Amino acid sequence: MLLVVDVGNTQTHFGTWDGEQLVEHWRFATVRTSTADEIGAALRNLLELRGVGMADLDASIVSSSVPQLEPEWVEMGRRYLGHKTLAVGPGLRTGMPIRIDNPRELGADRLVNAVAAFEFLGGPCVSVDFGTAVNFDVVSAQGEFLGGVIAPGVEVSLEALTSRGAKLPRIDLAAPRSAIGKSSVDAIRSGVIYGFAAQVDGVMERIQEELGEEATTIATGGLANHIVPHCTSIDSVDDLLTLKGLKLLHERNGA
Repeated sequence: MLLVVDVGNTQTHFGTWDGEQLVEHWRFATVRTSTADEIGAALRNLLELRGVGMADLDASIVSSSVPQLEPEWVEMGRRYLGHKTLAVGPGLRTGMPIRIDNPRELGADRLVNAVAAFEFLGGPCVSVDFGTAVNFDVVSAQGEFLGGVIAPGVEVSLEALTSRGAKLPRIDLAAPRSAIGKSSVDAIRSGVIYGFAAQVDGVMERIQEELGEEATTIATGGLANHIVPHCTSIDSVDDLLTLKGLKLLHERNGA
């Protein structure tokens, strides 16, 4: 059984694959100070909820947006799983040429999403990941990573708004009842949902113009389902895109 782990700045999303079947997947809050032992304990507890044991995991791969947690996950694999955990980064075979100024600065999650998007959609394509940031990652018709766009994420923007605006309430994300809000809560929901949807469509329009050919778009990330229904430029949503990409990279590295 293969363990795939996407360590994000806000949440860690991981799952287990048994052949071509994703057995289960979980999300939990990313704690930047976690040690290999703490990660191992949390992993064991979550696996046991679904009747899976640590001994059932015979391979693993991790992509991390938090540099200090990558070695902790690798050490956890060595100590508790008894094998070497692959880490997405320089030296890993991806099958995707990276056409940016400094390939080493490319975030692991962005690369994984781009690889998965091209595998399932062909090119040109764009993956749009709604996480701590909103990442737009662009792949050419030839399967090259061309670059992308990084914008502040939904939760980051909401937190900044409500922490700086003393009278503005914290809200739960939900579809606005109307564009013109009749209360502070409705007004914030309208601004966030419609504002981010318009941002996505505006950025995608510029990307499409620059590419000079029609690109297929796919969205992923925990907040995609809140924003995408109000967009016109997103073709599909796949919350498991990153986990699928990690499985692909594991296979491409002969593991």
